[in-house]
Amino acid sequence: MDSDLMMVALGYHGAKFHGSQIQPDVRTVQGELKKAIEKLGWWTESCLEMSSRTDSGVSVRMNLATISLPRDVSNVIDEPSLVSALNDHLPEDLVVWKACRVPEGTRSRLAEKRLYIYRLEMIPGWPSDVEYERFSSACNLFIGQHDFTNFCRLDSVRSPIRNIESCQPWQDSSGSIVGFTVVGDSFLWNQIRRMASSLHKFAKKDIELDEIALALEKPEETLDLGLAPADGLILWSLAHRAFSHKFEVPNIIEGISTPPKGKRIYKQWLNLARMENSSILEREWLRLIQDVK
Repeated sequence: MDSDLMMVALGYHGAKFHGSQIQPDVRTVQGELKKAIEKLGWWTESCLEMSSRTDSGVSVRMNLATISLPRDVSNVIDEPSLVSALNDHLPEDLVVWKACRVPEGTRSRLAEKRLYIYRLEMIPGWPSDVEYERFSSACNLFIGQHDFTNFCRLDSVRSPIRNIESCQPWQDSSGSIVGFTVVGDSFLWNQIRRMASSLHKFAKKDIELDEIALALEKPEETLDLGLAPADGLILWSLAHRAFSHKFEVPNIIEGISTPPKGKRIYKQWLNLARMENSSILEREWLRLIQDVK
């Protein structure tokens, strides 16, 4: 059957999904997209490809997917109508906010770069007085090409060598460091969450700078610096040569709350922080949908 290829930008709340890729008997992002396409009568085998794979609990402001549409559909539907049609059949925690036609053979997985943010203050014990220059020195260690064996869950078919373009502190409106941003062309399974754990330990002064450096410089020597929770991680933006969209670094976030002291009250604040992250995403999706109309 003749078809045309469309690329869509989408976002979702990670807590509601068992990751992005289809898995048996659990709710996933790709699974919900498949259901929507089936309801619209457009589904064909292998018509859907996701760009970035995300773990259970990881939220996404922007991911990309390609959908191969039957020619009789693509001839009569424009991009805004495709966005509306998909959203009419998707659950509220998953939104498509832009679509465009792309050449046949375009692979959504071949994004040129990806930007993630991690809200480190959502890990218990985050100090309130993190020094910018000191924290930057730890972020800078990750920049460049490294073997991330000690910062990932190894996959036998994927090289652990990755290139990090940027790794920087992320601040709130008061100037306090609340996390970090990281840009790279691709990432390994659990890579950013393990980087986050090491930066969190360094900020707390549980480890020194040379321990992070050693884990990068000597990947053959196992050094486990921990795995941070998934709920602090957001895939923020992607750049793809076939998809016209500004690659956006998140602005300083206003209006997010400060973690309180005390374990019991911290648990309540953590629920608030998760809702704040969700609100940030909802505001972004609303803005993005309005921008492309």
